[in-house]
Amino acid sequence: MTSRRAAGSDAPTFRERARRQQIIECTIDLISTRGYPATSLSAIAEEAGISKAAVLYHFSSKDNLTRATLAQVLERFTDYVTTRVENEPDPLAAVVAYVRAMISYQRANRRHVRVITEMLLDDAGGTRLKTPGSHDTHDRLGRLVGLLEAGQRAGRLRDFDPRTVALALGGAIDGVISHWLAHPDLDLEAAADELETFTLHAIVPRD
Repeated sequence: MTSRRAAGSDAPTFRERARRQQIIECTIDLISTRGYPATSLSAIAEEAGISKAAVLYHFSSKDNLTRATLAQVLERFTDYVTTRVENEPDPLAAVVAYVRAMISYQRANRRHVRVITEMLLDDAGGTRLKTPGSHDTHDRLGRLVGLLEAGQRAGRLRDFDPRTVALALGGAIDGVISHWLAHPDLDLEAAADELETFTLHAIVPRD
C-alpha cells in the first residue's frame, strides 16, 4: 500500500488519512477532558506529537478540525444505532432497539458524548443549544418519527402523533444521559430498562 498521491489526484494518501485520524482522535481526547474552549491547535499538536503547522496542513483551522471531529463522532453514533435498528424486522422491536442503542452507544463512548455536548451546547449547565435544532444532526428526529410511523402502518403501535412522541422519547433519552454525565454513578443499564418500559407504555396499543 503506497503513501504517495497519484499524479493529478487530490485524494489524500494512506499516510495522510492516518495522520488526519490521529489528529481527530487527539481532538476528541482533549475536548472530552478539557472542554472545547481550552482545546487549542497548539494543545492538539502537542497531544499528537506534531507541529501546529502540521495540524493546519491537514485542517487549515480549528473550526475545520472540530467540525470534522464532530461529524465523525455523529457518523459513528448514527451508524451504530442504525445497524441495531435494521437488525430488527418487527417495527415495535425496532423502536425498542433504537432506545437501547442510543443508551448503549453513549455508555460505551463517553468521550464522544462529551464532544457532542461541548460542540452543540454553549453553557455549563448543558441546557442551551448554540444553534437551535443542531441536536437533530443526521435527522435524528426524522429517523425516529419514521420508525414510529412504520410501526403504526404495520398495526404494531397505537394511534398517536409520531412527531410529538418522538420528541418525548428523545427528550427522555437526553435527560438520562445529561444526568449520567454529571453523575457517573447512575446505572445506565437500569435506566435503559426504565426507558424501554416508558417507551412501550407510550406506543403500544391500549386495551
